Amino acid sequence: MSSMPDMVRIFDTTLRDGEQSPGASMQKEEKLQVARQLARLNVDIIEAGFPVASPDDFDAVQSIAQEVGNLPEAPAICGLARAVDKDILTAAKAVSAASLPRIHTFIATSPIHMDKKLKMSPEGVLKAIERSVTLARKHVEDVEFSAEDALRSDRTFLAKAVQVAIECGASTVNIPDTVGYAVPGGIRDLFRFLIDTVPGAKQVVFSCHCHDDLGLAVANSLSALEGGARQVECTVNGIGERAGNAAMEEVVMALKVRKAWFGLDTRIRTEEFFRSSRLVSSVTGMVVQPNKAIVGENAFAHESGIHQDGFLKDKDTYEILVPEQVGVSGGKLILGKHSGRHALKDRLETMGYVLSDEELDRLFVRFKKLADQKKDLYEEDLETLIWEEDTHPKDRFVLKRLHVSGGTEIPPTATVVLERDGVEHRMAGLGDGPVDAIYRTVSKLTGTTSRLVSYSVKAITGGTDALGEVTVRIDLDGLLSIGQGADTDILVASAKAYLAALNRLERKKMKAGILSPHPSNAKATPSP
Repeated sequence: MSSMPDMVRIFDTTLRDGEQSPGASMQKEEKLQVARQLARLNVDIIEAGFPVASPDDFDAVQSIAQEVGNLPEAPAICGLARAVDKDILTAAKAVSAASLPRIHTFIATSPIHMDKKLKMSPEGVLKAIERSVTLARKHVEDVEFSAEDALRSDRTFLAKAVQVAIECGASTVNIPDTVGYAVPGGIRDLFRFLIDTVPGAKQVVFSCHCHDDLGLAVANSLSALEGGARQVECTVNGIGERAGNAAMEEVVMALKVRKAWFGLDTRIRTEEFFRSSRLVSSVTGMVVQPNKAIVGENAFAHESGIHQDGFLKDKDTYEILVPEQVGVSGGKLILGKHSGRHALKDRLETMGYVLSDEELDRLFVRFKKLADQKKDLYEEDLETLIWEEDTHPKDRFVLKRLHVSGGTEIPPTATVVLERDGVEHRMAGLGDGPVDAIYRTVSKLTGTTSRLVSYSVKAITGGTDALGEVTVRIDLDGLLSIGQGADTDILVASAKAYLAALNRLERKKMKAGILSPHPSNAKATPSP
């Protein structure tokens, strides 16, 4: 990690604070997938989780420490811990395999938190800081201390808390805006005050962690940097508790585009932003709003006639950054049903995907099928095909045929033909709607007892022949699985998504040592 004064450390907490978004919890395999992408982004620190929270979270942090934490130019791997001995010892064990392990310990310093939540006196909080930071420092060299709800804390007491943490060995001090209360001028002034007045403050790294309750998380993070902070805690897509955290892509691109103003830089590979955004959205099921800065689908779209006229004459008239800088293609793909393998391979390589000949052959068959259905193909279409291709070789359940009928006075009926363990089965069933009919029938054919947690659908591309993408999340006794399916027929996409989630659940059950139910007693019926 760079310690140069003009470099800003990017501390990613997508896997910890981001995961605390309602419905966004991730399991070990999903966390590993995101952590690998964060390493490609070149973040400085990955807060991999809260190890003491659950056995699965401990395993996830430990696995990330072992794998991602030992890559060439590996990021530091951090585990969160309350100012409690058990938390700190558990976090130390979880991150111990990383080449750069970090323990992040915290305790609240605001009057309302100390009184109402902790039931502790200010003196008791200071003793807890001394004990926890000292213990963490015995296990790792890199210790971060956070004063929870710092922006509503008494300045004099906050300064004393920071001083104790520094004296006990903390090398990073985080001043979090836990409840999104700060305004830019105020947070800038607070950082300047602490750095100028606390003994030893200039020898450690100050960090900001801003929430977006007032829509100011990014602005406050940038102001904290102006006040002397040199680490920003943020998440991909800005996900997190309540209204979320500061969005990493927005903070980093603000520093990049306005470098003359801030005079600061990061190590982030910005061309990985779009891919990171799509991955996090896919894994968590949280859709990115179209007008989201940097990675939203409309971020580089121009519809106004005046804007289009200026853009066509000179892109700089309405674009302050180049789409390719964040991994977004600047135009529509010139690919269709007459395109060959070479054209497809070339385009995939420009998108950053290198496929083997066998993988390309399989993808090309599906590409041709989609090209027969759509006149225009976009990069999103190809990415969706690639994601689906990744799951097929290990699938236990494969959709072969689907027929759905219904209407205003006709009960929705679904006839599903799927391959289960290499054997073809057929069944028909009714439902409250066409998707419900499909899912009820598939559930009987597969013998699953899982519960559908969420179902969402969106159009990936424009036009009446748009490729629709369905995302579902299912739960089996606490074992969560997410699946995605895409097709120009939304009912087919729904079936694909459900089966993708069931196939992923099967793999998770095998890894967890749970015997897979064999639905041999499910009576397959011929189509009506």
